[in-house]
Amino acid sequence: MNILKRLFFVLIITLLSVKAFAQQDAQFGQYVFNGMYINPAYAGYKEELYLQAFARAQWTGVRGAPQTLSIAADEAVNDESLGLGLIVTKDKIGAQNTLNASANFAYRIKLDRTETNILAFGMGIGVIQASLNGNMLDPIESGDNRIPTGSTSQTQPDIRAGIHYSNEKFFIGFSANNLFSKTLSVFSDYNSLNIKIQPHFYLSAGVALPVNDDFVFKPTFLIKDDLHGPTSLDLNAFLLVKERFWLGAVYRTSVKIYPKDNLQSGLTSRAALGFISELFIRSNLRIGYGYDYSLNKLSNYDYGSHEISVGYYLQTQKSRRPKCYF
Repeated sequence: MNILKRLFFVLIITLLSVKAFAQQDAQFGQYVFNGMYINPAYAGYKEELYLQAFARAQWTGVRGAPQTLSIAADEAVNDESLGLGLIVTKDKIGAQNTLNASANFAYRIKLDRTETNILAFGMGIGVIQASLNGNMLDPIESGDNRIPTGSTSQTQPDIRAGIHYSNEKFFIGFSANNLFSKTLSVFSDYNSLNIKIQPHFYLSAGVALPVNDDFVFKPTFLIKDDLHGPTSLDLNAFLLVKERFWLGAVYRTSVKIYPKDNLQSGLTSRAALGFISELFIRSNLRIGYGYDYSLNKLSNYDYGSHEISVGYYLQTQKSRRPKCYF
């Protein structure tokens, strides 16, 4: 077995929980430019019809590494009191594929006469299709009857919920995804090949601090937790130049917020370091690129992770808040 094959199996094993193969939500570094990917209460935030697409190739050069594609659309209607959004995400890691489609609704309460302080409550309703392709698994011993023949899949309902507060220069949000946790059973008596759709919880916040007429500094953070794996912390720092170009750095690490007895001792907390940029090609067109590099042992095998995004406003009326800030 060569080094890449060993690493492929290491990746699979590290995603195993005690009883099930746990499905992890896709990792996106550019969530800071469209929070609806992690929080349904963000739907309608930009108060214009907004389309966005993400594509991420994680740990390039590693066989079976995660690949994710996602598209989203959202708008505020009914005097911006209701946000509507749609997200479709396809995620692949090794022999596992997940397709998630969710319709999102946000009830937006304007807290003052300026209509810039807004508290939103959101819910997403959709479906998740999880599948496992046994033909892509390479057993050490031939004839292993624990490896499924062909692809097995299951579709189940999904609910996500969140709350989001924002004003012109600050936001904070909390959300939970995959609230209908369920297992895709490949073998009823052999749980290691079963796929567990795991709930995820997100806490995010950020602030926009004008430096002068040409520059705005925006630090943000994201805490992500699934109750079983390591709790992840993203720290971001961005600089907006002349309301045309974002340039920022991201540092990802794990943090210990509460005890988790099932985690392996001695795990490296540092995960990745990288940068994110976004350019306004026109006032209604945004293009972003992100790159991050592993700070753990994966750095010996992969060539980093790449992420691109494209965002487009279909309406041209000016939003009440600087739409480029968040």
